[in-house]
Amino acid sequence: MPDAKKPAIDGVVIKPLVRHCDERGFFMEVLRDDDELLERFGQTSFTMAYPGVIKAFHWHEKQWDLWFMCMGEARVTLYDLRPESPTFHVLEEIFAGEREPMLIAIPPRVAHGYQVVGNRPAFLFYHTTESYNRADPDEGRIPYDDPDIAFPW
Repeated sequence: MPDAKKPAIDGVVIKPLVRHCDERGFFMEVLRDDDELLERFGQTSFTMAYPGVIKAFHWHEKQWDLWFMCMGEARVTLYDLRPESPTFHVLEEIFAGEREPMLIAIPPRVAHGYQVVGNRPAFLFYHTTESYNRADPDEGRIPYDDPDIAFPW
C-alpha cells in the first residue's frame, strides 16, 4: 500500500491512490486484499450527487465505511463521536476526488458526510463491513448544520 496520509482522527486511514498513465489513459489499483482496510466485506454501493449538494451527517455503530470518490471532487467531513477516543469531538476535512484520488476508511461511531465542490457531479463508491439491513439499519443521523459540530459548509 502506498504511504498512507496521517489523518487527524484516531482510527481513520487514508490510502493515497497512484495512477499509472500513458497515451491511452490510466490504470489505478483501488482496493487490494492485502491492504487490510476492511476486516470483512459486507457490500459495495455507488452514489452520485450534484454540485453543491451536502450529504451529511450519518454514522454507524458497528460498520466501517471505505470511501472512494472516483469522479468529481468533494469535501469530506469527519467528526469523532467516540468518548473513549483520544480524538473525541475532533473535526476533520479531507478533499477527495479525481485530483486527489484516495481511499478513506471510516471507523464506527465517526460521523461522516460530504459536499460536492466544483461544477461537476461527484461519484462515490463505498464498501462496508456490513450489508444494509432495512429492518434494523446500523445508521444514526445528525443534521448537516448541527450546532455542536458547527461545520461551515
